[in-house]
Amino acid sequence: MLSENIVKDLIDNALEERSDLFLIDLKMGADNKISVVIDGDNGVTVEDCIFMSRAIEHSLDRENEDFSLDVASAGATSPLINMRQYRKNVGRTLEVKAKSNSKFEGKLIDVDDAGITLEWKTKEPKPVGKGKVVVIKQAKITYDDILEAKVVIKF
Repeated sequence: MLSENIVKDLIDNALEERSDLFLIDLKMGADNKISVVIDGDNGVTVEDCIFMSRAIEHSLDRENEDFSLDVASAGATSPLINMRQYRKNVGRTLEVKAKSNSKFEGKLIDVDDAGITLEWKTKEPKPVGKGKVVVIKQAKITYDDILEAKVVIKF
């Protein structure tokens, strides 16, 4: 059976060559099924997946150990799990489920080592008189408090 460490080293070597790409997930099945999910600071193209596939496949010997390899990009609806994914999505609308049972939807305006900041508009009653006024709200959410964060796709 192939070692996950060997495959991880091959991926790390390829990522040194292509610093715009980063690893999201690596799974190794009992039947030597290798599944790799990558993302990139500027998205992922088919050529990026081919590059990663070749970097792994050309360094493994099929005659010694048979395997199957699947390299894919993180989908548009996949949850964000890596700080680089948050950074590349600054300016986009996110839906965030927090451990505190709160749910936020807003524009991602800041990412730092501690967490993210979302901003959204809401209507609130006027302080004086009838009617409502548009108010801009912000929420700072730590990474520890995020259960799931996804980019909201709008058409």
